[in-house]
Amino acid sequence: MSWPKILDRHQSLWFLITGPTLWALHFCTVYAMTAIYCEKLGDEAGPLRLGILGVTLGALVLIGITAWLSWRQWDYTDDWDYEHDGLTVEDRREFIGHAGFLLCVVSVIGVIYVALPAAFVGSCV
Repeated sequence: MSWPKILDRHQSLWFLITGPTLWALHFCTVYAMTAIYCEKLGDEAGPLRLGILGVTLGALVLIGITAWLSWRQWDYTDDWDYEHDGLTVEDRREFIGHAGFLLCVVSVIGVIYVALPAAFVGSCV
């Protein structure tokens, strides 16, 4: 599989910022949707809950894709010694993949945490 130009192994810093950026965008979108819906449209939160579910699933899919790409860059299954203390390009690339994967894991937890109140709150009041 060929990598798109933006995901080239020399430009792999994108994996470090994509997961947390998607988490932040999800946070802003969910809270803006909630504020606008509850102020303008009513008390029953049924459609709002479906909207939050859709935005959350979209964010989780995108973070999952980023995590998968980071995992591939980390290359853990092919490199069992896992020593990233060298000054080689491969060590830097694998370290960025590892850090990007872990940031995606934290971002998934954050997205679920932001969307969790929609599962329990039945109305805007």
